[in-house]
Amino acid sequence: MKPRLLRIASDGLSREVQLVPRSGYAFEARWRSIASDGNRIIAVGGAPGGAHSNTRWTTWAGTNAGVTEIPQPFDTFGGWGAGDVIGPVLTTAGPVIAGSWAGARSGLDAAVWLPVGGRWVRQSSAGSALESTPELLVGPRSATSAGAGVVLTGSALHLAGGKVRQSAAVWRSGRFNGGWARVDLPDSGAKGEAVSAQCAGRNCVVAGYVDDVVALWRLSPSAVARLRDVPQVATNPGSPIPAPLVSGAGIIEVVSAGPNVVVLAGGDQHWALSRGPVGRATSSAVAGGWLYVIAEPAVGPGGLWRCPVKDLG
Repeated sequence: MKPRLLRIASDGLSREVQLVPRSGYAFEARWRSIASDGNRIIAVGGAPGGAHSNTRWTTWAGTNAGVTEIPQPFDTFGGWGAGDVIGPVLTTAGPVIAGSWAGARSGLDAAVWLPVGGRWVRQSSAGSALESTPELLVGPRSATSAGAGVVLTGSALHLAGGKVRQSAAVWRSGRFNGGWARVDLPDSGAKGEAVSAQCAGRNCVVAGYVDDVVALWRLSPSAVARLRDVPQVATNPGSPIPAPLVSGAGIIEVVSAGPNVVVLAGGDQHWALSRGPVGRATSSAVAGGWLYVIAEPAVGPGGLWRCPVKDLG
C-alpha cells in the first residue's frame, strides 16, 4: 500500500496529492519529512528492509499536481558509514537533504546532500561546523530553510575537560551548503536540545527542551534569546515537537505532554495553554483560520484534528 499525501489548502480543506511510486520500498514507505513552498514539494520516506531491517530511504519530488519518486542507489543514504536521514529542505537557492554520516575524526557528522541531475550527492563536512571532533559531537535532529540557507536544529555534546554536557544548538549556512556556523542556544540548563524551527528569512523561532521542559528561542543573524514566561510543560525529550507556527509576534507551539497534546499560544509575554487530542503530536499547520494537528495514539492509526485559532486564547 503506497503512502498518501494530503494538501491543506488556504480554504482549510484537504486535497489528496497524486503519488507515483517507482521502487518496491516506495509502496511500503512512511513519510519521514516533507518540505513545500506552497506548490513545489520534496519528500523523504522510509521503510525497513534487508536482512537487518535497516531503513531503505525513498526520495520524492513534484508539485501540488503530483509527486513522483526519484529512486536512488542504495549507497546514496545507506551502506558503511550511513547515519540518519532527517529530511528535505527547500531553500530559495534550491533543495537540500539533511542527515548524518560517519565522521573522519569522531562519531557522526551532520551531512548535506545536494541534487546533481537525478541523484542526491553527499557533500563533505570536513573542516566545517558540521564536523564532529573528539571534543564536540554534532547531533542534528531536524532541518528547515532560512532564505537561501539551511538551519539544522539539535544538540552539541561537549566532551572536553572531563565533563559531559549536552547543550541545545543550531547550525546554519549562509547559502545552500556554504558558511556553516554553530550557535549554542542560551539558558540550555544541564541538558538541552533544539528539536524544530520555523524561519522567516533569517529570523527563526526554535523549539526544544531544557531539563525535560519545553523551551522556545528567537534567533536572528545577530542575536539569540530564550523566550520567557512560556508555560512550564514537562514532556519526554524523545518526543517530537512540531515546528513553531509563527505569525508576526504570535507563536503557536504544539507539544506532546503525557497522554494529551498541549497547545501553547502567545508571544514574548502573554501565553495561553489549551489541551488537545489524545496522542503524540507529530506535525501541525495553520490554514484558513484553523490549527491542524496530526496526533498518533499509543495504539491504532494517527488522526488529523483541527481547532479554530481564535479559540486558543
